[in-house]
Amino acid sequence: MGLALVALGLVLVAEGLLWVLAPGLVEQLLALLRGLSVEERRLAGLAALALGLALLWAGRLLGAGLT
Repeated sequence: MGLALVALGLVLVAEGLLWVLAPGLVEQLLALLRGLSVEERRLAGLAALALGLALLWAGRLLGAGLT
């Protein structure tokens, strides 16, 4: 449970930083997403999921994993 809270906290920090540092960019990204079809958004989500898993796997291989 503790690891899930850490992960959620990191996501919220990253999201918050994006909104604080580049709110105009967030608005542009949201407009871009509105222009995509559902399938294109689903594919983008799948790509983000795969990238996240690859980064976690790489971090674990490099010894940064929490055990």
